[in-house]
Amino acid sequence: MTASGSGFSADWRGACDSVWRSAVTHRFVDELWAGAVDRGVLRHYLEQDHEFVDAFLALLGAAVAHADDPAARVRLAQQLGLVAGPENDFFTRSLAALGSTGLRARAAPTTGFLDLMAEARDDGYAEALAVLVVAEWLYADWAARDADAPADPVCREWIDLHRGPEFTAWVEFLRAELDRVAAGLDEERRARVAAMFVRAVNLELAFFDAAYAPV
Repeated sequence: MTASGSGFSADWRGACDSVWRSAVTHRFVDELWAGAVDRGVLRHYLEQDHEFVDAFLALLGAAVAHADDPAARVRLAQQLGLVAGPENDFFTRSLAALGSTGLRARAAPTTGFLDLMAEARDDGYAEALAVLVVAEWLYADWAARDADAPADPVCREWIDLHRGPEFTAWVEFLRAELDRVAAGLDEERRARVAAMFVRAVNLELAFFDAAYAPV
């Protein structure tokens, strides 16, 4: 998945192309696809990522509440169940298998992303969509790699949660909604939404970096 197509999401993705590419080709992603991530690194990464589940559900819930289109509201609500179900179950099983005893401390990018999600949740539909688009599109991008799935079950399932026709359709829906809503914003608010998009991309790269620097 690339920055193909037109619209604000493609433009904003293109504006931070180097950071985006650094994230989707990160050492962590390479090792994930090889099934060769150090178990301590993988445990630390998933412990930090698990911190997002509650905030992500709240962000999705805010998008449901703020949505200006009934069909979009239904689609967003459907995704809530998937995050609260299969994805949350993955964390429970995988962290137990990796011997996690619980999060010791939040890494700086984790705190930064939680702050961004809280800000977007409170600001409105366009802001929520901007953060959701980055969180889902960037992961869909690295998970779309043309390679054999790793044998390691934790690595393989994490990849599988972020690829396939259904996940691709979800990302395309989010992008279309963001493009539609951004078109109706005044220039000042659109610039704020774009800044949130870029901030989220930068945090994604920092989050991968932090996997190798346990707190």
